[in-house]
Amino acid sequence: MIELGKYQTLEVVKKTDFGFYLSETGSDGKHRILLPMKEAPEGTKQGDRLQVFIYKDSEDREIATTVNVPLTVGELAVLKVKEVSKIGAFLDWGLMKDLLLPYKEQTIKVEEGDQVLVALYIDKSSRLCATMKVYDSLSTNSDYKKDDMVTGIVYEQIDNFGSFVAVDYKYSALIPKNEIFHPIKIGEIVTARVINVREDGKLTLSLRAKSYVQMDSDSSMILEKLKTAGGFLPYHDRSDSDEIKEVFHISKNAFKRAVGRLYKAGTITITDDGIRLSE
Repeated sequence: MIELGKYQTLEVVKKTDFGFYLSETGSDGKHRILLPMKEAPEGTKQGDRLQVFIYKDSEDREIATTVNVPLTVGELAVLKVKEVSKIGAFLDWGLMKDLLLPYKEQTIKVEEGDQVLVALYIDKSSRLCATMKVYDSLSTNSDYKKDDMVTGIVYEQIDNFGSFVAVDYKYSALIPKNEIFHPIKIGEIVTARVINVREDGKLTLSLRAKSYVQMDSDSSMILEKLKTAGGFLPYHDRSDSDEIKEVFHISKNAFKRAVGRLYKAGTITITDDGIRLSE
């Protein structure tokens, strides 16, 4: 059976002035797919077998291509938004007809030029479309272990949970809300540390290094803020945790560890109203 949205090997059964008609080997040849002349390898003739991708052209006709498309049905790829229209966004995937990303399949409103992670599916009208709802398409069988560093793309955000990431564009991962200390957005590429591998194989990530490593950069950051502020900052271990997060982009515990290090080193003094550079 000739399948839309997939690569398959078909046989050349007829040549015309505008291209070649392909069909399944051994079939009755009634279901034929056009391969445009400009898409055919040089020297193509009747009886040849070609690997092609099947999609639909602008007139909704099945058509074959030898172009190397970035994804097939059920697979994932990062594509660029080429245009936004009344029915959705159109993505560039290297074919004559751009790929539609309907509004209902967007996890956030996209704009021209955005890079988005999508899966390819066939809609109710038998058309190829893209979806940003890729959670169920991601794999959970990675070889990553706790404390491994990984890279992935943020594909969805839910306030109560955090930011969902496709590690290597294919493995399911989450940066929990309590591990996010600065704004990140859908489409952003992040480098993170694995802090847990769940029983179901899904990864839990942190954007921060281990505490004893992170403490160095946190201490340096606080020291620079102190210098910029003229040597005093009105924050201490009784300050509100949300305020600490907003100002320093770290947790209150991380703030306390870094301040403790600076204090032990004699770099700062701690007063009732904040922290101050030592003289």
